[in-house]
Amino acid sequence: MESNVLKACGLDVHQASVTACIIRQGLPRQVKTFGTTTIELLSLKLWLQQHEITHIAMESTGVFWKPVLNVLGEDFSIILANARHIKNVPGRKTDVKDCEWICQLLRAGLLQPSFIPPVCIRELRDMMRYQKKLQHQATQQKNRIHKLLQEANIKITAVLSDIFGATGMRILRSLAQGLTDPEVLSKYLLKNKRLIPKINKAKEALTGCFSVRHQFLLQSLLRYHDFLDSEINKIEQQTDIMIEPFKTEYELLQTIPGVKGKAAKTIIAEIGIDMSIFRSAQHLCSWAGLCPGNNESAGKKKNARITHGNTYLKALLIECAWSSVLVRNTYLRSKFYLLCSRMGSKKAQVAIAHKILIACWHILKYKVAYKDLGEVYLSKDKQERITNHYIKKLQQLGYQVQLAS
Repeated sequence: MESNVLKACGLDVHQASVTACIIRQGLPRQVKTFGTTTIELLSLKLWLQQHEITHIAMESTGVFWKPVLNVLGEDFSIILANARHIKNVPGRKTDVKDCEWICQLLRAGLLQPSFIPPVCIRELRDMMRYQKKLQHQATQQKNRIHKLLQEANIKITAVLSDIFGATGMRILRSLAQGLTDPEVLSKYLLKNKRLIPKINKAKEALTGCFSVRHQFLLQSLLRYHDFLDSEINKIEQQTDIMIEPFKTEYELLQTIPGVKGKAAKTIIAEIGIDMSIFRSAQHLCSWAGLCPGNNESAGKKKNARITHGNTYLKALLIECAWSSVLVRNTYLRSKFYLLCSRMGSKKAQVAIAHKILIACWHILKYKVAYKDLGEVYLSKDKQERITNHYIKKLQQLGYQVQLAS
């Protein structure tokens, strides 16, 4: 292997220990184990500085690499490598051999660094991901309430499309307080003019077997539901403050059809605003997992699924793709239906998410708003190709063709 880094260190990071291997040209390799507390990591930092180390490589093992980065990040050039890219030979795996192998790969220049955004972006990313987790929990809590109502023969879901709206929550809170009279509960529908014709149906739906046990469980479920809503709102307010330094990029991203406030925040939190990190828009799409993998052998290319990539960003962009299809008179909508007839709706959805991410790269790179090509863009292109095709065929048959509109 050709040596590119002269003063390198490989770290094998675990929860309670870090094994470090130093390899310097002309000197024997040195291996030492440290703890992961801040004091121990400062000792590791001093040891590396004494040996004049310039580059460090380590695996991206869960969250265990973050304390190491916090202490060593400002003084060394750190490469965070994908664990699958630096897997050692099976049967020869020890902490010492792992850190030696990582150091050898670093010296040879064979490690691809993972994307580590700036601190402000990482903090925003943590907040947005935590908010996503809370929203999943809120959805689970709503499903539990649905299940409880069905068990108690309360069929209000057949009357209200969303029982967690204003009218539905009034009924749920009344049930939690012990009020089970259908005549009284159905009167909450009178506050919404569109629901007045459904009052008789609501009386039947609210006639059930709501017991004391159901009341106790509903009280508990509603308390946790309210708590989750409160926490989500607090995080939303905090992220509004954290996004202020990136207000220009935040507003520009919202010019893309299907991308609104929360989606724009998440995009910035996942990829940052500095697009020099990604060589091209295609490189960004590959990193996010919105490009098909390569599967070629003996000169034959086989079908390959999209890669893993950034699951948070990929899931969000696919949601945005569905939203963009609902926006009329847009290029993304027409492209979706064009692809849908050929590859199905789900694959077309991924393709639209790919195009949205390409647009995000250009917007963040050049600080320009999204310019929609319009719904007729693809039709014009197709019309020109069909026209040119038939003109050529007619000319081959000896005809002179003159177009008239």
